[in-house]
Amino acid sequence: MGDFTTLMARDGHEFQAYVAAPSGKPRGAVVVLQEIFGVNRSIRAVADRYAAEGYTAIAPALFDRVRRGIELGYTAETVQEGLGYMMQVGKEQFLADTGAAVNAVKGSGKVGVVGFCWGGTIAYVAACRLPVAAAASYYGSSIPKFLDEAPRCPVLYHFGGQDPSIPPATVESIRAAHPAGVFHVYPADHAFANADRPQFHAPSAQLALERTLAFFAGHVG
Repeated sequence: MGDFTTLMARDGHEFQAYVAAPSGKPRGAVVVLQEIFGVNRSIRAVADRYAAEGYTAIAPALFDRVRRGIELGYTAETVQEGLGYMMQVGKEQFLADTGAAVNAVKGSGKVGVVGFCWGGTIAYVAACRLPVAAAASYYGSSIPKFLDEAPRCPVLYHFGGQDPSIPPATVESIRAAHPAGVFHVYPADHAFANADRPQFHAPSAQLALERTLAFFAGHVG
């Protein structure tokens, strides 16, 4: 189990981040990038899992730019609420906060980023802009908006083949722009890796996790 700490971005913004430390010497670090529901129980559980695998894990509270302490559940109403918060956080702002999280854990070694949904898109942008060793993107539906920039590190992509928000043509557009990426498509819907959501698909989630851990082992440590 981890705890929250306060970070400061380069523009002076102070925000919270959940940090989970491994039991022994870190093999590296992983920045966990949230969905549109804040650093809630699900995101903290992801950070705890990476800490259990030997990484210093940190999950920056990107919605602190709008309002502090946002933790949402999963209903039609909270989806709309989360989308509203997301639209108030710009690219340079989420990059600044993600960059601060990278700086906070770089003493543990190489740093990877993993993100889900909105965070999956941010993971792609971080791979283009920030000093990270690797990025894993889960169902980043807005990646096509940022294809004018190319990743500067290896990127692993996970998509659900039954995800109506990311049709095959979208996946292929990303693959065409970034042929060096590693792409996996699962027999699952959007959010298949989140055990707290109805779209959860345990076999796909487990396989994606195993692939991500192997990817980070090869590029982060």
